[in-house]
Amino acid sequence: MPQSTIRILFRFLGSMNLAITLLVAIAIAAVIGTVVQQNQPYPDYVLKFGPFWFEVFKNLDLFNVYSSVWFLTILGFLVLSTSVCVYRNLPRILRDVNDYREHSQRNVLLKLPHRYEFQNGRDLQANLTLTAAVLDNHRYQFKSRNDGAATLIAAKKGSGGRLGYIFSHVAIVVICIGGLIDGNLPLKFAEWRGRIAVETRRIPASEIPPISTLSEKNLSFRANIDIAEGSQADLAFIDYKNGYLLQKLPFAIHVEDFRIEHYPSGQPKSFESDLMIIDPESKEPVKQTISVNHPLTYKGYTIYQNSFGDGGSKLNLKAWPVLTQQAPAEVQATVKQFTQVGDRRLEISDFRPFNVNPDPSGEKQFVNLGPSFQYKLRRPDGTANEYLTYMQPIRQEGRWFYLSGMRSKVSEPFNYWFMPADSERRLTRFMAFFQTLRNPEALKPIALQTAGSSESGKQSSDKERQAVAEFMLALAQQFVEGGYEKISATIEQTIEEGKREEVSGVYAAVLQRLLKNVYLNVLRGEGLDLKQPLSDFDNQFLLDAVEAVNLAHFYDAPFYLELKNFQHVEATGLQITRSPGQWLVFPGCLLLVLGVFCMFYLPQRRLWLVLEPQGQGSRILLAGSALRNPYDFDKEFELIKQQLTQSPSSVQ
Repeated sequence: MPQSTIRILFRFLGSMNLAITLLVAIAIAAVIGTVVQQNQPYPDYVLKFGPFWFEVFKNLDLFNVYSSVWFLTILGFLVLSTSVCVYRNLPRILRDVNDYREHSQRNVLLKLPHRYEFQNGRDLQANLTLTAAVLDNHRYQFKSRNDGAATLIAAKKGSGGRLGYIFSHVAIVVICIGGLIDGNLPLKFAEWRGRIAVETRRIPASEIPPISTLSEKNLSFRANIDIAEGSQADLAFIDYKNGYLLQKLPFAIHVEDFRIEHYPSGQPKSFESDLMIIDPESKEPVKQTISVNHPLTYKGYTIYQNSFGDGGSKLNLKAWPVLTQQAPAEVQATVKQFTQVGDRRLEISDFRPFNVNPDPSGEKQFVNLGPSFQYKLRRPDGTANEYLTYMQPIRQEGRWFYLSGMRSKVSEPFNYWFMPADSERRLTRFMAFFQTLRNPEALKPIALQTAGSSESGKQSSDKERQAVAEFMLALAQQFVEGGYEKISATIEQTIEEGKREEVSGVYAAVLQRLLKNVYLNVLRGEGLDLKQPLSDFDNQFLLDAVEAVNLAHFYDAPFYLELKNFQHVEATGLQITRSPGQWLVFPGCLLLVLGVFCMFYLPQRRLWLVLEPQGQGSRILLAGSALRNPYDFDKEFELIKQQLTQSPSSVQ
């Protein structure tokens, strides 16, 4: 490569234009990293920005700005540019700092804006003594040179101001190198070479392949891990792109105890963990209690109290069949583990002993809705719906309902199924009503009884009553399978348009008679005296139960899981970081502050005095210059001039 091209490239890398451009780019990246929340799961970004902008932002790597290739490239160029600038200017600045410029010529000094020429009656030696005293008083360092005809004194102070330029530029280099170290640059390089691959499957840590596992020698990372009380872990998980990586630790973290305090409303107030670090290289374990903003630092690893969650609570569930006539089954399940229930795999992702939400009645207060658990029922083909079910009934419009929400996609809100609770706030009465409607064998005698209970039915033959009962059974089957919507669709398909309204009224009346008799049969099974009129509560319960059955087909599940009791196991959420670059960033910031202080508060100032013998006295030329703060230097120059001019015969 020709030498001239090298010079051009060298000059470009050390130019101010390039440095400013890079700094502006970093400032823009910092704004993006502040506005767009970083390192969140990809589904959260899809919900927030939509599929189109999600793809745009993902391709630009805006969800992980400070570890993106383009940001690290900008930092690298800034390090190179600033280093070249320091390399080019350091020798000149050092020469300038040590140079008193004692060889300056008189004609050059006469061109300076600060100059004053006078004479006095003192001899040359007396003026030299006075000049040295004045300069010492103003903290100037000086050198003198005698050429026979005149003596030149060159003085300066504030040389640290010139060093401030070097300090500030070196500080930028140090800070950027620290940023490169903590920016996962080795991880990016390993991923580019195909040595690291993101794991997207939800599998146990023991099954995560080596290509998705980072060794203990990983230089910089930020990982998370949930550890249950009484358990320990020697690994953590790094959220990365659309999946995660497994990070091994050189020690084990044992959680001796986790404590959480709540406000009277049930909202969490504070939480802390008693940790014990078990290191094979240490004879004694390290014990410390951590809380929010009070982390534990050990061998360059910092452990923060980040969150809390479930550590594998034991749940006792009752599976009420929704699509079949089977008897309810008892199910024992553990949070964050898989349990096979029939042909579905139960995956419980979370359990909350408290749910503090706004009061459903509309009052401006918060209420605790009690325990809930969130889970998925995965089909044999791998697809799944997600559910959120509350353990206790919740008051709605003065009545109590069991709530269970369902959604088929994470981006969708939960659609809730409201099932009325009986007078003892249990689910038994509704499930008896619902399962009777789904059981043809149990429903058939009730349909026959209903068909023969009317005046026309009493006068009909057995064959006619049997036909009416079969019609009721078919109507009930349509109702439980698709609600009123399916019955209406059947009428539209089988009845001509002019008669649909009339037929709909007949169907509704027949269905209501059957539903009420089914309900009365359930009450009879509870031992209720049906000779007495039904209470307002029992009448309202029938209306709510019918509406719940009407919407049951939207609850796409083979069974409803009722939470009977639980054994809560808490877990602490820890964030583990390793940031060796911070030990460069902190000194770099201090060096930057020092450099800025030197440049602004230690301005370089220079003075020259040319002393020549003239008769019995001396003739003196005082000149000076300053790089900044000319107003302050004007006052200092005037004061020095007054201190040196003692003779009334002085002239300008």
